[in-house]
Amino acid sequence: MESVEAGVPDARVEVMELDLADLSSIQRFARTFRGSFDRLDLLINNAGVLLVPYGTTQDGFERHFGINHLGHFALTGLLIDRLLASDASRVVTVSSRGHVFGRMDFANLMFGGGRGYSAMRAYARSKLANLMFTYELQRKLPASSTMAVAAHPGGAATDLGRRMRERRLYRATLPLLERLSQSASAAALPILRAATDPNVAGGEFYGPSGLLGMRGHPVRVESSHSSYDEDTARRLWAISEELTSVCFPLKERPCQAPEVRMR
Repeated sequence: MESVEAGVPDARVEVMELDLADLSSIQRFARTFRGSFDRLDLLINNAGVLLVPYGTTQDGFERHFGINHLGHFALTGLLIDRLLASDASRVVTVSSRGHVFGRMDFANLMFGGGRGYSAMRAYARSKLANLMFTYELQRKLPASSTMAVAAHPGGAATDLGRRMRERRLYRATLPLLERLSQSASAAALPILRAATDPNVAGGEFYGPSGLLGMRGHPVRVESSHSSYDEDTARRLWAISEELTSVCFPLKERPCQAPEVRMR
C-alpha cells in the first residue's frame, strides 16, 4: 500500500479482508464492497495456491479447486452487477501454462478424501477451470462493454512455489527454471495488458511471448483445445453455482440480488 501511495500520491487506497478459501469471508467482503461502491471497473482474480498437499477449504472443497476456481467464481458472481454498472469494466482471471495438463473429471472433481490426488493434477485442473470460467463468462455476458479476459504470468520469481523446494527434482532443475523465469514485475505484464490494453477483446488469453511461454513480451496466446469445450464449461459453471450457491444475474437466467447462503 505504501508503494502505491508513494508512486501515485493522489491515490486512494483501501485494504479489505478477503479469504478465498472461505465462502463466508467472500460474502462479507462482497457485502462491505457493495455497501461502499456502486460500480467496479476492474476485478483481477489473482489469488492462488500451487502444488499444496491434499487438504480442504473451510467449506470442504479441495484447496486448489476451492481457492483457485470456486473462490474467484463466487467473488465475481457477487460483484457482477457492480461490474455491469461500470463502462468498459473487465474481469481478468489469472490462469497458468499448467492448465494444458488439466482434465475435468466430474466423477471425482475434488479428489474426495484424497482419492487419486496429485498436487500437479489438482493444480492443473484448477487452472483449466479458470480458463473455462473466463470463456463461459464472456459467452454469458449481456451485450455491454464488460468483458472477461484471462492471462498467465509465465515463470515468475515469487514465493508461490515454495513448497516445490521440498522436491528433489525441483531443486535439481531450479537453476534452469530460474534462467527461464522472469522477475515478478515482468511476469505481471500479461495481466496488466489484459486489464488495460484498449485493443483487448473479451474471451482472449494473454501470456509471455518467449520460449515455452515462460518469459517475454505479453502477447495474445492460445489455450489448450479442451479449454474451449463449451459443453464441459457449461457443466462446470452449473456445478460451480451449486457448490457456491452463487447465481450470476446475467442475460439468460436472471437471479435475485447475489448472495451466498451461509453453510
